[in-house]
Amino acid sequence: MQRQIAKIALLAGLAVSAVPGTSTTLALVMGAAVGLVLGNPWPQRSSLWSRNLLQLSVVGLGFGMSIKEVVQTGQSSLVFSVVGISFTLLTGFLLGHVLKVGPNTSALISAGTAICGGSAIAALAPSLKAKDEETAVALATVFTLNSVALLLFPMIGHLLQLNQATFGTWAGLAIHDTSSVVGAAAAFGSQALATGTTVKLTRAIWITPVVLAVAAFNGADRKLHVPLFIIGFVLAAALRTLVPQYGELWAGLAATARQCLVVTLFLVGAGLSREVLGKVGVRPLVQGIVLWGVVSAATLTALLRLGLA
Repeated sequence: MQRQIAKIALLAGLAVSAVPGTSTTLALVMGAAVGLVLGNPWPQRSSLWSRNLLQLSVVGLGFGMSIKEVVQTGQSSLVFSVVGISFTLLTGFLLGHVLKVGPNTSALISAGTAICGGSAIAALAPSLKAKDEETAVALATVFTLNSVALLLFPMIGHLLQLNQATFGTWAGLAIHDTSSVVGAAAAFGSQALATGTTVKLTRAIWITPVVLAVAAFNGADRKLHVPLFIIGFVLAAALRTLVPQYGELWAGLAATARQCLVVTLFLVGAGLSREVLGKVGVRPLVQGIVLWGVVSAATLTALLRLGLA
């Protein structure tokens, strides 16, 4: 009976999330309620749907920006991305050593925080020759903090009265997964969404060199790989710029992509199950929270000191 109720609740939540006007916060809360209270009846399917829908949505968001905006935002955040990733990886290594977290788990949590959440963890795990349980703990830790970021970042942004560009840059640099970046940024405003998405994708590109470096160090064979949805995002922005006479079509595609993101966040919330929370150990969770807190505070402080607020 509970499984049937969970199925109905999941489908109802998907329907509500697809209605224009449904907020990202409401979608996440509804999804988390289904996952934690009733249990996700289709965990593997919803995870696949979430991943594919997110990638399509990111490509669709490209139709809402010109290629000039993409390039300018990417260039302005490049230094922040390089410095931030290096700082996060070093800080994560030190925290893992102090807290006596397993080296592979520590490295995966650090990479997930530094680059692109679950995508970075999944890409890096084979190069580290990590065990399944080490990967699961890192994924559960980052996934839990992602859900918190969706609710916490917009609140802090409004409290500090950050402007749209600053919040988007901060979210793109300090939140783990792309889904949570676009969710938090969308809740803050359209300009924050455009900035946050571009900054995040610039940061995500660093998955490739980091994985290749670790693979070379550990003697693992890894091929060069750039996420296709990043290429699609850039091509969509280029198409909008080159064929501006179809402005209404591009705007419609971008609006559809934003609504698909709301559905994605419902599915993300539905993946937050009691089993996932049970995999998070105390020490890895402490490492993830402290590392994320330090990175978020340092990034925001740097942005404010440089007068970007």
